[in-house]
Amino acid sequence: MASLELIEVRKAYGAATVLDGVSLSMETREFLAFLGPSGSGKSTLLRVIAGLETADGGEVRLGGRRIDQLPPGDRGVAMVFQHYALYPHMSVRDNMAFGLRNAGVAKGEIGRRVLEAARVLEIEPELDRKPAQLSGGQRQRVAIGRAIVKQPQLFLLDEPLSNLDAALRMRTRVQLAELRNRVDAAFIMVTHDQAEAMTLADRVAVIHDRRIQQVGPPMEIYARPANVWVARFVGSPAMNVAPVELLDGESGRASVRLGDGSQVDTRVPRAGLAGAGPLQIGLRAESVRVTGAGAGTTDARVELVERLGDRTLVYARLSDGQALTGEDRGASRVQAGDIVGLHMEGAAAHLFAPDGSGRHPVESTA
Repeated sequence: MASLELIEVRKAYGAATVLDGVSLSMETREFLAFLGPSGSGKSTLLRVIAGLETADGGEVRLGGRRIDQLPPGDRGVAMVFQHYALYPHMSVRDNMAFGLRNAGVAKGEIGRRVLEAARVLEIEPELDRKPAQLSGGQRQRVAIGRAIVKQPQLFLLDEPLSNLDAALRMRTRVQLAELRNRVDAAFIMVTHDQAEAMTLADRVAVIHDRRIQQVGPPMEIYARPANVWVARFVGSPAMNVAPVELLDGESGRASVRLGDGSQVDTRVPRAGLAGAGPLQIGLRAESVRVTGAGAGTTDARVELVERLGDRTLVYARLSDGQALTGEDRGASRVQAGDIVGLHMEGAAAHLFAPDGSGRHPVESTA
């Protein structure tokens, strides 16, 4: 049985539509990430599920039960906010127990749940301390613990790591990954951080322009983006996207020409592309290898070099002005102003139709 079902959920604030017919289902104990830019509607969707916002249409079902007409406390969900929202005058123990006391849970049961959550989150020594005495990571774990004690069917995490510094964010990310294996519940996390989504989630729902653009396992979205927007948004650096002309040919695979005259032979099926209109090619930076001038698919002038240790990103421009990002070895000697060759790996190229939809390479049978 699906843990959560969203059926044509709609939400508007006055004339501004925020969610436009969003449908989605997730399984019990699945970890799903809502990934998208600011203003895409991902946090609003989370708040609709939690009952903190009222949908204008559609249904929300949890475990087969319709919950969108229930008050937040009766929905079987628990939310962890971006800002920890801890009571500063209460101890960690009392912060975690507060909601259970209001719900009339027996004192002994409250104590048991709080101790168990503290053990899972490794904050037992902090139970009698106040929030001001804790680090940011500890406070975040207390906020998660307050959700755990409710024993929900579904955890809703609203950018839970965004207030932490980079090193602490990485450690807490690992702790979240471990937590989901200890708790018998599903998780939805809202984030604009691709690394969080790609690391933690079983599936990612990419949200943009009021709708879900694509849902799938992280690497499927990276390797086979549904449209040009997803291709540019998911991945760092962004996928290279450039206009191309489809070349005549009898091969079942499409060959295309870039604006500078260079040709790329792809493994994208040609069927349905001829006569469709202007096309764009998509290539990840790792599929555009830097070579010596004259030794690649085409030559380009280097504008910027970004040295990342294990690899070097080279930002270059073709003779027609088209910008491309390529990749070189970590010890690259390339400098801004150099003329370099760029070898475009046609087998890894994608093509995007005039409507932006993706066409992807078929796997080699060799």
